[in-house]
Amino acid sequence: MTDTIPDRLSASPDSPYYNEELLSRGIGVRFKGEERTTVEEYCISEGWVRLAVGKSMDRRGRPMTIKVTGPVEVWIKDSEENA
Repeated sequence: MTDTIPDRLSASPDSPYYNEELLSRGIGVRFKGEERTTVEEYCISEGWVRLAVGKSMDRRGRPMTIKVTGPVEVWIKDSEENA
């Protein structure tokens, strides 16, 4: 398995940026210096994350999200446990 982190990753299976193997390993996201657990999608190069907003859902049953810009740091969680 490779430890290369993609520039953009989505938790939605409908997205072209979805990667099930990587998501099953666990991804940590730090946004503006704070670790976030409600990230649905991120883009490192453009500096934004899409955060789930509460428990509300859209008409297709996916979480409602808000796009927020700022510095994004990403790491693979299982690699830090083995280190």
